[in-house]
Amino acid sequence: MKRSVKIILVIVAIILLAGAYFGYQIYQSIMGSEPLSGKQENIPAPMSPTPPVTKGIADWTNWRGVNFEGKSAFTGIRTDWSKGLEKLWQVNYLCQDKSTASWSSPVVQGNRLIVPGRDEKNDLIFCINADTGEMIWMGSYEAETGSSHGPGSRATPFINEDRVYTFGRSGDLVCWNLEDGKLLWQKNVKDEGGAEPTWGYSTTPLVLDDKVIVQGGGKALVIAFNKLTGDLLWKSMEGEAGYAAAITMNMENEVKLLIYHGTGLSCLNPSDGKALWTAPWTTEYFVNATTPIVSNDIIFHSSGYKMGGEALKVTKSGYSVLWKNNLIEAQHTDPVLIDGYIYGYSGESSRNNGQFKCIELSSGKEMWSTGEIGQGTITYADGHLICLDIKGNLFLVKPEPSGFVKVGEIKKAIRDVKNPAWTVPVVANGKLYLRYLQQLVCYSLN
Repeated sequence: MKRSVKIILVIVAIILLAGAYFGYQIYQSIMGSEPLSGKQENIPAPMSPTPPVTKGIADWTNWRGVNFEGKSAFTGIRTDWSKGLEKLWQVNYLCQDKSTASWSSPVVQGNRLIVPGRDEKNDLIFCINADTGEMIWMGSYEAETGSSHGPGSRATPFINEDRVYTFGRSGDLVCWNLEDGKLLWQKNVKDEGGAEPTWGYSTTPLVLDDKVIVQGGGKALVIAFNKLTGDLLWKSMEGEAGYAAAITMNMENEVKLLIYHGTGLSCLNPSDGKALWTAPWTTEYFVNATTPIVSNDIIFHSSGYKMGGEALKVTKSGYSVLWKNNLIEAQHTDPVLIDGYIYGYSGESSRNNGQFKCIELSSGKEMWSTGEIGQGTITYADGHLICLDIKGNLFLVKPEPSGFVKVGEIKKAIRDVKNPAWTVPVVANGKLYLRYLQQLVCYSLN
């Protein structure tokens, strides 16, 4: 065989191997489970005796906190980060075994922190002492799930009175006793005609009056169950489930339900599920994943995949489009509204080269944009934005429409981050909670 032919064959082989490798990486990023990295621990024994349930001065009992706005009620945070923040505790057991990625953010009431996890066969629910990191109780149930971005839960739990509600990626809606973790009832939305979206059920359950509401997709796009018994109350609409939390909005002195599903934003009557109107918004892969922002009679919503954002002026009977542009494209990172301005990340959530922007809500005008803090998620607390990039670095930003103001930063606030750290920071009762797969880290913000 001629030398030139051998060289060509070697080059072809290298190209094929490289193509196979990168093809596998792409497949893993879409359909595989992110492998765990860093320290992994066995699940500890629960505390004994079980401490009584308490309440805090600034609890975070549901997705995005009070009014679903991404804002903590806590004041008095430390803004000098030159010497870092004090780490109070860390656990490394939320995901067991190898490919068991779970992304749900925690919720906190007093001494109770609830966060989902996963082992090879079971969805796990952990109740951890928010002050000390000790495990109070653990619940579990067997669940067959897909592997795309891991088999674990995406949805954030919802604490309501003496109960907590969780929603697994395979459609299990479960009610637990907050004090001792007793499983009170369990339903699966597929039994009502639901159809699981590509990357698993992700919509945080909404507890409203006597109902707990989730997206089911398929023939049961929106479903309401009785929060005490689990009995079906109503089903509404058909179509592709989205990945965003259901939230409420006051329209003309009436509470309405907003559902950001796979093909648009719908307004429903919460009492019976009747759909009042739908603003079409079909994103590639049906990924509408961010939480709509509500300000008086205006709703802002945004998606990635070059969809951009849109502001609607709404009533009970319909809507009109105020503006629409591509200045902010939030894939699955939720912007925050402060004094009439939207602050948030724009760009693909798997790459740490996005833009952090300030957009005027009334006009859609871009006030400024920066690439200084990568791509990530944000929470507002005490006049500041706490931004976590997908590499586990933490930034403190002062929200000013006149320009980007970085107040402080902490490199590697979460360590051993090998895949995107997508879970949003949570601030409750003077503590900052950061979650990455099996890790949960608690810092003092005082």
